[in-house]
Amino acid sequence: MHRVVTVLLLAALEASTAHAADSVVQRQLTLDGAKRAVAAAVAYARKNNAPGGAIAVVDSGGHVILVERLDGTFAAGAAISIGKARTAVMFKRPTRGIEDIINKGRTAMVPVAEVTWFTPLQGGVPLMIDNEIVGGIGVSGAASAQQDEEVAIAGAQAVGSEKGAEVHYVPADQVAAAYRRGESGDTVVSGDLYRVNASRRDAAGEAEIHLTEVDIFYVLDGQATFVTGGELLEPRDLTPSEIRGSAIRGGTERQLARGDVITVPAGVPHWFKQVTAPFRYYVVKSGEQGG
Repeated sequence: MHRVVTVLLLAALEASTAHAADSVVQRQLTLDGAKRAVAAAVAYARKNNAPGGAIAVVDSGGHVILVERLDGTFAAGAAISIGKARTAVMFKRPTRGIEDIINKGRTAMVPVAEVTWFTPLQGGVPLMIDNEIVGGIGVSGAASAQQDEEVAIAGAQAVGSEKGAEVHYVPADQVAAAYRRGESGDTVVSGDLYRVNASRRDAAGEAEIHLTEVDIFYVLDGQATFVTGGELLEPRDLTPSEIRGSAIRGGTERQLARGDVITVPAGVPHWFKQVTAPFRYYVVKSGEQGG
């Protein structure tokens, strides 16, 4: 009898283990999280004098959680904002990149437009927590397509902002070791809403846009020509929240040297155009971490 029970328990355990391997635990965006994103987006829109706008938040399956339409927004704004949010979730990337692809002649994407939720217009951004997409936010009806995206980014940055703080201490020898690791340094501290990198460069790099992170640079050694703003050339989505390009057209050039500090808001193109090695610096990345 005991042997039979033992065999049955083992069989049940094996079956349970097999089923566990076939599933994963997925984060779910709450109503409170959606409200936080919408409130932050509305606050940004009002602060930057957006004349109107409809803001929609969907979950990771594209289902609507919350929609808010500001006074003065055109009637179709709500439906368009929902479509942008769903498109950002389903494609796991900002809708701006999808619109760019179609505008550059990739006609194979056009038949997808027959899907009712597909809205390839700038202003949709995935919502992320710990590098996992938990939903999407879409904005329509602000002053411009660029401002639609800026309002959406402000909302995305607010998701997960209720997480608790933790004290981190990193001794000097560990910081020095981080500078030596890899080709460009390594992360010194990583928190829920920030990251501190010990970084170095020996040559110019790719141009970048971080859609949900603020970059704060502090230069330790060396010199560099740093470009901010302008137009990203040959853009490609590296992650749902980071875009890379070959260079920047236009923008503002600054000469960075030891002791300098420069901040780059989310959504602003930036590029180390020229570097005099060895160039070492700290980067504090604040906001939802996109990789």
